[in-house]
Amino acid sequence: MKFSVNWLREFVDLPKDSEDIADLLTRAGVETKGIETRGAKIDKVIVSQITASSRHPNADRLTVCEVDDSSGTKRQIVCGATNYKVGDKVPLALPGTKLPNGTEIRKSKLRGVESEGMLCSAIELGLGSDAAGLLILPPAAKVGVPIGDLFPSDTILDVEITPNRGDLLSHFGLAREIAALTGTKLRSTPREAKIPIRKIGVTITSTRECPFFSARRIEKVKVGPSPQWLRSKIESVGIRSINNIVDISNFVMLELGQPTHAFDADKLKGDINVRLARDGEKFLALDGKTYSLKPDNCVIADQERAVGIGGVMGGEETGVTESTKNILLEAAYFLPASIRRTARELNLPSDASYRFERGVDPEVVLRASLRATELIQEIAGGTPAKEINVAGKLPANPDDVSLTSEKCDRVVGIAIKPRQVDEILEGFGLKKISAAKVMKWKIPSYRQDLQRDVDLIEEVVRAYGADQIPGVERGRYSASSAADHAHDLESSWRKRLAAAGLNEVRTSKLLPRERFAFSENAVELRNPLSEDAVALRPSLITGLLGVLDRNIRAGADRVAVFEIGRVFEGTNAVEKKRVSILLCGTVGKNQKKEFNFSDLKGAIEMTRSDLSFHRVQSPNFALAVEITRGKQLIGIAGQLSNSVASKLDARGAVFVAEVSLDFPISGLGSRATFREFGKFPAITRDIAMIVPEDLTHEKILEVIVHPKEPLLERVEFFDELVGEEAVRRFGPNKKSLAYRLTYRDRSRTLTSEEVSAVHAKIRERLQRDLGAELRE
Repeated sequence: MKFSVNWLREFVDLPKDSEDIADLLTRAGVETKGIETRGAKIDKVIVSQITASSRHPNADRLTVCEVDDSSGTKRQIVCGATNYKVGDKVPLALPGTKLPNGTEIRKSKLRGVESEGMLCSAIELGLGSDAAGLLILPPAAKVGVPIGDLFPSDTILDVEITPNRGDLLSHFGLAREIAALTGTKLRSTPREAKIPIRKIGVTITSTRECPFFSARRIEKVKVGPSPQWLRSKIESVGIRSINNIVDISNFVMLELGQPTHAFDADKLKGDINVRLARDGEKFLALDGKTYSLKPDNCVIADQERAVGIGGVMGGEETGVTESTKNILLEAAYFLPASIRRTARELNLPSDASYRFERGVDPEVVLRASLRATELIQEIAGGTPAKEINVAGKLPANPDDVSLTSEKCDRVVGIAIKPRQVDEILEGFGLKKISAAKVMKWKIPSYRQDLQRDVDLIEEVVRAYGADQIPGVERGRYSASSAADHAHDLESSWRKRLAAAGLNEVRTSKLLPRERFAFSENAVELRNPLSEDAVALRPSLITGLLGVLDRNIRAGADRVAVFEIGRVFEGTNAVEKKRVSILLCGTVGKNQKKEFNFSDLKGAIEMTRSDLSFHRVQSPNFALAVEITRGKQLIGIAGQLSNSVASKLDARGAVFVAEVSLDFPISGLGSRATFREFGKFPAITRDIAMIVPEDLTHEKILEVIVHPKEPLLERVEFFDELVGEEAVRRFGPNKKSLAYRLTYRDRSRTLTSEEVSAVHAKIRERLQRDLGAELRE
């Protein structure tokens, strides 16, 4: 809800800075969402009076006005509005003015006629939402004075009111809250309604939905535009001005939080009856729509038909118009649950229902009626009846609540002096009716949310300040579990794959009837919900192929994705955790190089460095390798076969991998350690060898590094000769490989002789253990 700071100041002394007000409320649990500054302090915008008006010679929708700005010379203004008459006073923006919306006013010609400024609407000056015509100023406004004199600057607070605090849905209610939080006194309170009561003319059939209803007749009212002060107040918080009677009703609602409604008394047929609607009863509301009512909807009715939906909206047939002479002013109390249900069922939210469904203050019902009556007398010249017709009974005040100092201190965590607790609760309107060890407090009618002792303790904390209560560390250490380690492993894979440039995706655990490869052993569902969910996935690769297919159809040149999720294996659908990778297309943007198997292997090795790869045959792969950790098989990777890839219209090779995350996770807690750079120079030696074509790099590397040579720092593979050239030079089933070995001692500079001795041992092992033919 929006609140005017100027309006709030009429009830309570406020901090000068609006930010301090917002901070005060937010700290007390009443969040302030925004602060907006309004007003008409705009240079070169003054009050002017229209002295003449004529049609524009070259435009049917424009007029040419002559205005008096008190300068002694009349100004000619071209205007597009039609809601004015000669003699009206309106805002005039002189040449050189810059309006709040950024428009700069210049002396110019419009359709060939010179215009020396602009006549302004409320929205152009930031004074309201009305853009339909000019802002008509009060007749008493003095010509030539700055517009800011009529519209002083104001600050609007946008406050988020929780559903249990209906008492804050008014300017008086929020001012009362601020007074309690700051320890100040209210400047004024709603006057008590001392009006003679008559229990005739109104009956309540649905006493549960409407416990209390009042109606007061006011005769000889003059319906017309509202005075500027009234329009400014309601428009400042977002309510559109309609006429003086309706605006007064809205004003009282915004001021006191009690909705009221004015009926055209001459259109009512007999006495008022508050009843439940008949099933299917039709009702034409003020919004121009006809609603079909249900038997649990509460309506205000005369002797012939429903004239209002209780607590929600009045009817168009009995609404106040310019011809209205006599009105019947309603002020009532409705059951919050009933209003909430009716507003939801009819999809008819209103400012009135917003307040009624959160609970209004029963003691303000008649006070609001009196306040509205006095304003109608003052503004519309009405003559109110000396008595007010009522029916029903106002709800009783909330039950008393008991509180002990001991519990207050225990819940808050610190000892607060009982005297201070009393002052805080009394500031919120509570009255102490028992001063024994167990204190009993009388709850005010507007605080229906205070029902238990902890509710009172919360009020104490809000006023005392939660920031004044020291924090207490209540955390406890718990040892890491297997689930913790599994989560860490999953997070580690996720972070490292993302760092490698892959995007994470999520696919469905259920497979469609028509699906891609790697789903041959899927467990079928007995009663599938649709053709898109008929089986449990046995592999993540199936879902990634679907992702690739959709990306190819969308024109993607590069697809590099991974997924971490669960699959279902075997006829019993045992759940297993897997990570799957798919690469297809170019390595990066604006690059011609396409993904190859080395990119897939590199991505996998980024996650763990203790994995091995062994070539195997697989029906779905053109090139397939098993991934092992020690002697344990944990995954498979490779390039898809043409028969599988062709179904996807892929432009290049498709590489996939799937690795289990259920294998033992020892060593996961290890972290990389810093090792100082070597201070002494390294010596490198190369080894080139001819070996059998089926000899793997892994076996060669194992022979080079085992047994461990202390001086050997690093082994790098850097050259390979295979294929037809290798056959021509070395014979069939042969290949040539080359490795670079780096030697270093961290405590001294090595001699060539020391390196040669170690290098010779490694060459000898390669010849002896692998039958390698060394090339010089």
